[in-house]
Amino acid sequence: MPIDMNEVTFKVFRFDPEKDKKPHWQRYRVALRPGLSVLEGLLDILDHQDGSLAFRFSCRGAVCGICAMYIAGTPRLACRTQVAELKREEITIAPLPGLPIIKDLVVDMKPFFAKYEQIRPYFLADAVPGEKESLQTPQQRRALAEYIDCFLCGLCHAACPVAATDRRYLGPAALVKAYRFIADSRDGHTDARLALALGEDGLWRCHTIFNCVEVCPRGVDPTHAIQEMKRLAVWRRLAGKTRP
Repeated sequence: MPIDMNEVTFKVFRFDPEKDKKPHWQRYRVALRPGLSVLEGLLDILDHQDGSLAFRFSCRGAVCGICAMYIAGTPRLACRTQVAELKREEITIAPLPGLPIIKDLVVDMKPFFAKYEQIRPYFLADAVPGEKESLQTPQQRRALAEYIDCFLCGLCHAACPVAATDRRYLGPAALVKAYRFIADSRDGHTDARLALALGEDGLWRCHTIFNCVEVCPRGVDPTHAIQEMKRLAVWRRLAGKTRP
């Protein structure tokens, strides 16, 4: 983007099912300023140009994941994406692919969270009578720290080509959360967790493309979690061991 430009064009996907027969694109000019994020540009459009534009946002600080969108050809968080870093005169903004569109940039996250619910994202460990706490060593806590950081923004799911072509595939976000509990010393139900993650629509559908790793705003590595679960599943089936 030339440094003497004082405006940038947002090319925004528009679709209102109550009014439109099919989607269309609409362009808006947004004044540039230092530190302008895509989310701030959209808020400027909403406040001063077009109050009908629909999109989601909340924290504005990249800690909630709600403003996930398809920005300049890549799934990103709008609040974290700096306009200047994109270096484009025109920025294309669309809803996350692979999910039903409710309106404009707002998608229906129900299919995404339905897959999350399938892996039973809560402790399955039996209560120990007489004990109030399940203690962990610092090393045990570090083993799952990365996967706890996932805040279910859906960017990895949107970037996954398998999820785009197979709507039944659990997807990287759900599988990361499955491994989050497998890696947790307090859970103790690895076999049950693996059973939920296995199958035609689970672990073995991952093609190890690493798109999910590249787009994660929290630095989580879904591919590593998936490969670890594959390794555990193979050892349980062939060697009768939990670890080599």
